[in-house]
Parts: sequence; structure tokens; C-alpha cells
Amino acid sequence: MKRRESLTLDMTPLVDVVFLLLIFFLVTSVFKKDELALMLNLPSSKEGSKVIDKKELIIELSKDEIAINKDILTFEEIDAKFATVKDKERPIVVRIDKDVRYERIIKLFDLLEKYGLHNLQLVKESGN
Repeated sequence: MKRRESLTLDMTPLVDVVFLLLIFFLVTSVFKKDELALMLNLPSSKEGSKVIDKKELIIELSKDEIAINKDILTFEEIDAKFATVKDKERPIVVRIDKDVRYERIIKLFDLLEKYGLHNLQLVKESGN
């Protein structure tokens, strides 16, 4: 009588595929983690409205440009302007468009920190 050979399934390719999928998901999830660390929850426009005082410095940050008191400037010009601010307690109103990249927001806040300007107010425009 002939002995019947037992059939076995080679699991090596399956294990390779599972490990590749595991590595793929681990690598892609790390990039998402950095983005979630910078989530900003801006207040709604219904939470309060304030009349802006003339002494306040108004910074408007949009996707393509940055303006101080309606004057469009570059970050280098803003750096020079912040260096001339004498009143460190002067209120600074920051209006940030929702499409602005976090990199630009952090660059602005780094400049404010560099010159000790900490009296910030974040404003959300109504209707957007």
C-alpha cells in the first residue's frame, strides 16, 4: 500500500504580506499624529464680539499673505516691525483664515515670542 502524503500549506508568503501591511499602517499613522497635535479650536463668532481699540495691533494671516493694520508685509518686514514695538503689553489681535497652513501660524507665533509680545487675542470672522 502506498502511503498518502499529507498536504501542507506554506504560510511564509501570508506572514510576509501581513508584516508588510503592518509596517505600512504604522508608517502612515505617524504622519497623521503630528497634524493632530496642532489642532486649533477657534471660538465661534457668537461667543462674543469686541470693538477693536485703535491702539491694538491687528494681524491678519491668510493663505497667501500676512497684513498688519491692513498693510501687506513679508515675514522679514514683520520681524523688523516687531523689533520696533516698545509697548510689550500692547494688545495684538490675530485673525487667521481657516485655510492657513499651521507652518505659517507657528512662524508668526515664533516671531511674537521672540519679541515678548504675549497679549494675544485670536478672532474668528463671522460669516465664514
